[in-house]
Formats: sequence, C-alpha cells, structure tokens
Amino acid sequence: MKWCLYYPAHEVFAKDMKRFVLFDIDGTLIDPGGAGKRSVTQAFNTVLSVPDAFAGIALDGKTDIQIIKEGLCAHGLPAGENTILSIVSEYVKNLKEEIKKKTKHLMPGVRELLHALQETDGCFLGLLTGNIQQGARIKLGAFGLNGYFPVGAFGDDHEDRNRLLPLAIEALKKTKGIPFDFSDCIVVGDTPLDVQCAKPYGATGIAVATGPHSYDALLQTDADYVLNDLSDAVVLFRSLNS
Repeated sequence: MKWCLYYPAHEVFAKDMKRFVLFDIDGTLIDPGGAGKRSVTQAFNTVLSVPDAFAGIALDGKTDIQIIKEGLCAHGLPAGENTILSIVSEYVKNLKEEIKKKTKHLMPGVRELLHALQETDGCFLGLLTGNIQQGARIKLGAFGLNGYFPVGAFGDDHEDRNRLLPLAIEALKKTKGIPFDFSDCIVVGDTPLDVQCAKPYGATGIAVATGPHSYDALLQTDADYVLNDLSDAVVLFRSLNS
C-alpha cells in the first residue's frame, strides 16, 4: 500500500493516545552505503587475518554480535569473549571512517516523519536495531538523527533480536518513567526479521521496502502494513487511530 495524503503533525495520533514507535536503522532510516559490512570485514582481517570473511553470508536483519559469531563459525574459529570484543573495537574504529564516505544516504521521507512524530503529544521514539549501540550512534550521527532517539534496544543488549522489544520498553520506562504495553508499540523495519521481532508480543509491525527485500516479498510476512518507503507514512500513523 502507498499512502499519499498528509495530516498535520498534531493529528498523527488521537487525543490521549500514546505510542512507542521503534525504528530499525539500516535499510529503514538510512542506507549506510555498505559502511557496516566493510567495517566488520576489515575488522576480521585486522584481528584474525581473515579477508572477505562475510562472502556468502547474509547480514540483513541480524544483530552485530550474531553476525560476528556467524563469521567466526563460518571460518572454524572459536567465538570467545575476548575475540568478539577485539572485533567489536576494531569495527567501531573502522565505522567512524567508513560512514564518512559518500555512498551513504537518508531514506525518503525519514526526516519529515521523525519530526512529525517528535512533535506529536503521546508519541515516543526509540530504536530497535541489530546494531551495537556505538555503531548505531555513529551511523545516525552522520545524518544528525541521534536527537530523535533518546532510548532504544541494541544488538549488544541481546544478540537475539526477538528479545529486544521488552528491553526497549524497559529503557523507556527507566528514562521517562512511563510504562508501555506491547500493544502500544509500533516496530518499523525493512526485513522479515524486523516483523518477526514485533509479532510475538502483539506489537504493530510496519515493513518498508527500502532495504534488500521487495514490497511483494514483505507482503508475504506477518507485517500489519507494508510501505514502499516512508515518504507519506504520517498518513499511516494517523490511520492507526482513526
């Protein structure tokens, strides 16, 4: 479905309605232009002398720690804590440079949607991402988006993405003192795994076809809504409470 009408920001949610809207990063808010994959690949080469470690390994929708462990397993290497920490450290250092490259870009409609939601009473924004927190902040910082997201759940909070939504709710409660039910949450992402991490809890799942999965492929998931991009997504958020 493609939404093409506009509602003012203050009309996004019904009066007295509260929502916790959680966004994935890569493929949803931004296209990092391959910065993450280049950074972790370089990290494997530096730390373990393994070049092109992720050839043939799908990375989308997974947590960073899961990705690192899969890379180690694929090359018959032990996934010890010290090894993982060394790779993460090198990854972060690489990412700070790789994200500066011009191959990155912001997805359509993102800044307008975030501004509208931020200005809406009863709406709280957060992150639900497989990125480790440092990596998430580096990527979003390159686009000036960190200010929209005071809280979140990240790939270093738990390597199982399906465990992140409760952690995000707890982070918001700790920060703002406001309890949220799962039914108050909307999870926005670009992969079937993003949808999967919302549905067991009864949260609303919105899939957006700006990542590696097509609109038609995302229609085959359990997403409540599928969008081509976030250009007119304000209308969808308005419709959820009409």
